[in-house]
Amino acid sequence: MLRSFSVLLAYVAIAGAWSTFVVPHTENADDTPALMAAVSSYASDASIVFEAGTTYNVWSPIKFPHFTNVEVVISGNISYPASIKTVQGYVAASDYPGAWFAFTGGKNVTLRGNTDPNWGWVDGHGQQWWDAKQQTNRPHGWKFESITNGVIRDMKIYKPIAWNFATSKSDNVHIFSNTILASSDSSSFPFNTDGFSAGGTNMLFENNHVVNGDDCLTVASGAKNVTWTSGYCEGSHGLSVGSLGEGGSVASVEDILFEDTVMNHTLYAARFKSWTGGNGAAVNITWRGIKFIDVMFPIYVTQNYWDQSDGPRPTSSSTDETHVENFLFENFTGVINDTPGYVEGSCITDPCWYYVSGATGKEVVILDLYPGTATGIVAKDLSASTLSGAPIAAMCNSSVISTDVGFKCWDGAYIPT
Repeated sequence: MLRSFSVLLAYVAIAGAWSTFVVPHTENADDTPALMAAVSSYASDASIVFEAGTTYNVWSPIKFPHFTNVEVVISGNISYPASIKTVQGYVAASDYPGAWFAFTGGKNVTLRGNTDPNWGWVDGHGQQWWDAKQQTNRPHGWKFESITNGVIRDMKIYKPIAWNFATSKSDNVHIFSNTILASSDSSSFPFNTDGFSAGGTNMLFENNHVVNGDDCLTVASGAKNVTWTSGYCEGSHGLSVGSLGEGGSVASVEDILFEDTVMNHTLYAARFKSWTGGNGAAVNITWRGIKFIDVMFPIYVTQNYWDQSDGPRPTSSSTDETHVENFLFENFTGVINDTPGYVEGSCITDPCWYYVSGATGKEVVILDLYPGTATGIVAKDLSASTLSGAPIAAMCNSSVISTDVGFKCWDGAYIPT
């Protein structure tokens, strides 16, 4: 069972020797070197504090040591370098730690922001990257990797350059009340500004607010027992599992729940994607209680994800494709964006990378499955309309799946069963 590890840390602070390190700040200089020079002395039973009332210059990446009973508190504001070339130089370096803020492992670790609306913001200066369409050597934001018993709470991210929080190889992590604002002030699109990536086990995401240009939450291979609840996603690519099985790799995802979330002007609401030629399985995955507003693809499942730049859509008759078992889509309510000529901001190819052959743009559910690889797929209690007022539709190949999927399995009107 997930616990509140901030409470545990408070207990440890009282019960034993606890130290606090306030990160020093120097005007017009990089604050990372002073932190790195001292942080190894605070790798256990300690608080590392970016204090309120200060805007810190984190102008080079931070690689934290292995932590035991440590909280990192972002009470002040933090600024990335304003120079694109400066950031690219660090990301290209051989000693780059994989993210601008890299946690490299530990036990009982908390990353805590500030509930003050004016403080605790991390500014990535991403707008200039999006305007320049610069996608070379972009940094990931926060790598919360190999943490056992962790908390990420009350963090506030403003205009990140690209990806935000990754949690691979971590176990028993509670991620709640975080805000990510990757909204563009121009016509430029905030590419790859994924909110959260879950690649670990026993994770609870709740009450997170994400405005971005890619997956709100993506569940990666190796994830097991992950819950996302009470969230808000805007402008994103939805609540996603995958992509799995790229390059024929073996993927495993199990026991995932997405629930009680508002999807506002997103490309997808619920999405599963595995690559043609992949292996492994995705088992026991539920999306329920989803409210969607002007979403192009409310429910989209494909076992035939591919990179259009590599050529035409591949085909396969192998039953070794990534298997999907026991998928439930339940209680979806909202409006499908079928505006004629509308193009979502990430579309940079012709046809768009998200193009579905034969789709009318009015589908509430699309199941693109391989024969002999999908069992227990059900979509029920779907209540949808279209912006145009046209009837809603569905896409499903009855020659691939013969069980009741909760609606008439065909390419035509959506008819519940």
